Amino acid sequence: MGIKLGLVGLGSFGSIFSKLFAAHPLVDKFAICDCEASKIQRQLDDPFVKTKVSPKDCYTTLDEMCKADLDAIAIITQPWLHAPQAIQAMESGKDVYSAVPVICLPDFDETLDWCSKLIETSKRTGKHYMLGETTIYRPLTMFCMRMAAEKRFGEFVYAEGEYIHDLDSGCSLRQVHKDRTTGIVGEQYANMMKKYESMMDSPMNYPTHSISGPMHVMQTRALKVHAFGTPNTNDDPFFKRYAFSDITALYKLANGASLRISEFREIGAGSFDRIDSETFRIFGKSGSFSANQWEENHRTAPFTAKPREYIGNLKPKDMRDPLPADVEQCYRAAIMPNANPKDDFQASGHGGSHPYLVHEFVSSVAEGRESAIPISEAAHYMAMGAAAHKSALLDGETVEVQTLE
Repeated sequence: MGIKLGLVGLGSFGSIFSKLFAAHPLVDKFAICDCEASKIQRQLDDPFVKTKVSPKDCYTTLDEMCKADLDAIAIITQPWLHAPQAIQAMESGKDVYSAVPVICLPDFDETLDWCSKLIETSKRTGKHYMLGETTIYRPLTMFCMRMAAEKRFGEFVYAEGEYIHDLDSGCSLRQVHKDRTTGIVGEQYANMMKKYESMMDSPMNYPTHSISGPMHVMQTRALKVHAFGTPNTNDDPFFKRYAFSDITALYKLANGASLRISEFREIGAGSFDRIDSETFRIFGKSGSFSANQWEENHRTAPFTAKPREYIGNLKPKDMRDPLPADVEQCYRAAIMPNANPKDDFQASGHGGSHPYLVHEFVSSVAEGRESAIPISEAAHYMAMGAAAHKSALLDGETVEVQTLE
């Protein structure tokens, strides 16, 4: 038996996901919502989406969608809306998928307060929350998750994660800001941000792409952090409210390992294709992963030398988990309509993560289980970012990572 699912937010990012949600074989009914009627009409004009959406299942407010007969709602709106909208949806009896991050505000205390509210709401309502973090379904994460499940890393020693996104890269942050302040919701955002004019922003208010990979693989918690920031020095107006344009943090983890995280927004690396800009490395006493290479020493008592295992130049298809055959077939029809039947399925979006994110959420709702990226884990990513920002403001002083519950 399938599920009834709604999607709120049909902008450039939400529109990418609408076809995937509509295509999933477990989605029997699909509803859409946006405050701009033209965006709804574009979805109804899509020959694939409209097979599961009728005009009566189109809404212009989240209030209307929350009253509808739906099992779950996917929220792909502007980041400052994610947490309050997720709470509203859970309060209405729906499981929730939220695009990243949990919420994005200059006030880190307010961010963590929203995280705590989400945790409380999920516990009280019994409704599940899933963060749509793309890094967790990149091929390297899937590979490392398999190695970790088989205990092949051994004891974790050190890991690194980074998100290198220069403001003038292919995905221009200047353009993102411009888009975010235009339109109906954009006007609301601009007015809302006035109350934060005296606060300093930070790359660490959106740390999920760098933190999530190694933390999800190691399944641990960060205890404390030292961080240092580099401020903008050329008076670029984009950074006028940023304390730092780049931050690097070193965390002590509960499993005994150390983790270095870098969030860079002003850096000489403008192309995601030329620079490995969203990646991580993990080193264990038995096995290690770095730059799509795996090496394992197979050392065991009585500690005699044994042949080392080395796998180099791992390709995405070598690292990626397979999707269920029926799901892949439906996705192929939706996003590869002109492909040859013998062509391999090409997973799309942020390292091929989008189809996997949709499948995980839909299947978790259908099975009545917690998703692979629950609110407890998502909130910890935000707490790690908040602690790093505070430490950077204190010139690297030790700051404990707040426990949210």
